[in-house]
Amino acid sequence: MEKMMHRETERQRRQEMASLYASLRSLLPLHFIKGKRSTSDQVNEAVNYIKYLQRKIKELSVRRDDLMVLSRGSLLGSSNGDFKEDVEMISGKNHVVVRQCLVGVEIMLSSRCCGGQPRFSSVLQVLSEYGLCLLNSISSIVDDRLVYTIQAEVNDMALMIDLAELEKRLIRMK
Repeated sequence: MEKMMHRETERQRRQEMASLYASLRSLLPLHFIKGKRSTSDQVNEAVNYIKYLQRKIKELSVRRDDLMVLSRGSLLGSSNGDFKEDVEMISGKNHVVVRQCLVGVEIMLSSRCCGGQPRFSSVLQVLSEYGLCLLNSISSIVDDRLVYTIQAEVNDMALMIDLAELEKRLIRMK
């Protein structure tokens, strides 16, 4: 009798674990579990996915904070103190937004007018390296910043372009 209860308890435990693993697996993007059949591989990929999400959260938090400082600086105009220094430090950086659009990719790049901005030819070189072809470009000067809006199409439809990586590369340009 005791053995039967133990077997039943163990069977229920295994069923519950299988259900929990299935639930965990259903929360992971397919490319994290692709080809991974063993439970230990799937748990390992879940850990990798969590670490990936933590990195993305940190990156987005920094970006949000930079944008908040910039927006407050433009709203406050000529404020004094540490806040103004923060705005000046951040406003020296290149700001880049890369997103998909109907024709391919749209890039908005903003940098200070007085030095430090990437040359347009350098931007085109990076686009070429990613297999992008320039369709349209508009540039203007807004609040002492040079702003480019660029539309590009993908030369080879088989290419998968990592927009986040392209954005990082353009931000690092000088």
